[in-house]
Amino acid sequence: TTGEGVSLTSSERRQLAEEWKKVLPPGLKLIVHVGHQSLAESCALAQHAQRVGVDAIAAIAPSFFKPGGVDDLVHWAERVAAAAPKLPFYYYHMPSMTGVRISAAQFLSRASESVPNLAGVKFTDEDIEDFKAALLIAGERYDVLFGRDELLLTGLENGATGAVGSTYNYAAPLYLEIMRASKAGERAKAEKNQAFARAFIDVMVKHGGLPAGKAIMQLIGLDCGPVRPPLRSLSRTEVAALRADLDSLGFFSCASTL
Repeated sequence: TTGEGVSLTSSERRQLAEEWKKVLPPGLKLIVHVGHQSLAESCALAQHAQRVGVDAIAAIAPSFFKPGGVDDLVHWAERVAAAAPKLPFYYYHMPSMTGVRISAAQFLSRASESVPNLAGVKFTDEDIEDFKAALLIAGERYDVLFGRDELLLTGLENGATGAVGSTYNYAAPLYLEIMRASKAGERAKAEKNQAFARAFIDVMVKHGGLPAGKAIMQLIGLDCGPVRPPLRSLSRTEVAALRADLDSLGFFSCASTL
């Protein structure tokens, strides 16, 4: 989502994988998203990722012609994962964007039988019961990474041990503190920080969502460039309004220093 992968050409996506591999610092894992509306393109991206030597691949479900049920979804995942058999494969579950509302628990249960390099699921949804069911099926065998930033504490309290989120790019210390406080049993502190996260996410959504997120990256000194149409980058006036709202929350002094 953050990298706008579905708005890039396959050639651009291959180039990005290659460049990230070149500059990757020691200890950081490189997971490349290879999801595509075309299964053939998705498989080609997976093959390329394996040649480049990344650590894992992930793929979001096709969202125009959607899998009709869990068997169709698993069959699609089998093909993508088999294109890079040496790499761990993560299914990226995000029904709010794909419209594919096949439960993550169902997927894990079926895919465990036919996707030998399955590593787990990135779970970006509000269905906590499905999340808990997926964790039960995953056991020690698979990762189930929590993907809703504004619900991280809920995820942690229901068994999450890892998370992936767009706003972690510029507020990682805040979320690490939520994780630390939750683990230490300091629930009031964890709730306070989670409420702060929800407040600044509300500001980001108010100012355009992803375009505002990229503007925040610029404001902290990491210019990731403009968004691509049909999204629209914020104007200078809009960026100033975004900054004013974030300043009123104390975002820049809190989120990066906790």
